[in-house]
Amino acid sequence: MSARQWLLLALLSVLWGGAFFFVEVALVALPPSTIVFARLAIAAVALLAVVRLAGLALPRGWRAWLPFALLGLVNNALPFSLITWGQQSITGGLAAILNATAPLFTVLLAHVATDDERLTPGKLAGVLLGLAGVAVLVGPDALAGLGDAVLAQLAVLVAALCYAVAGLLGKRLRAHPPPVTATAMVTCSALLMLPVAAWLDRPWLLPVPGPEAVGAVLGLALLSTVLAYLIFYRLLAGAGATNALLVTFLIPVSALLLGAGLLDEPVDAPQLAGMGLIGLGLVAVDGRAWRYLRGLRGP
Repeated sequence: MSARQWLLLALLSVLWGGAFFFVEVALVALPPSTIVFARLAIAAVALLAVVRLAGLALPRGWRAWLPFALLGLVNNALPFSLITWGQQSITGGLAAILNATAPLFTVLLAHVATDDERLTPGKLAGVLLGLAGVAVLVGPDALAGLGDAVLAQLAVLVAALCYAVAGLLGKRLRAHPPPVTATAMVTCSALLMLPVAAWLDRPWLLPVPGPEAVGAVLGLALLSTVLAYLIFYRLLAGAGATNALLVTFLIPVSALLLGAGLLDEPVDAPQLAGMGLIGLGLVAVDGRAWRYLRGLRGP
């Protein structure tokens, strides 16, 4: 990946890292399906405005919308619902570890389903190093919950698998500009979640949420969805599914650095070690360092 793509990946990790925090705040006042629907509906309206302002055209005809509906199901409606439901029973830290399995699923699926993202020893080693780094960085307190709330943990793992599938599906839509792909997908996702939220939560009967919950939902919609997907689909088109989903390794790192920089939270040795492992994993997946070292050794 280029330096610009690495910077976009880092920014994306901050935007999606904030989603775990926003979900925890919103769950105090709102049920999971309502949070997911509100997030997607607000994001869809904002993205439609972006497309209009950019002078872009959305797909025409129901057949053209079918791939976006499928992508909306596996990339938004299903994983958002699973993670939000799972976070009722497990911590955000453990959810981040389980969510970080997405690149591992992606590497394996991409090897089978694509010709340009084949599995290499470097990629596999990099993904495993990154996953180990996330576990070390988040720490033993989060791992202590491993084994409890099994269904909640399985839900987050299935969500990670959904993200891997969605990354590969998204590659097939790279002929469309990123704002169009994001808008069509999120619009379909909101329509899919409307009957689910209405049936499960009956949101019209819920108490009016307070400003913290409203702010959390707006953060989820505008930052962790609108801006994040505009960046993600640009990365996906240029860097591929495996590289784009490396963001899940960087999400805990971003959360840690934000806490240290903005809240003066301490950074300890295990957290530094975790960041080091994640860095090694990213270097291994990127592959340029290995190619450079092989070049020094000669044929």
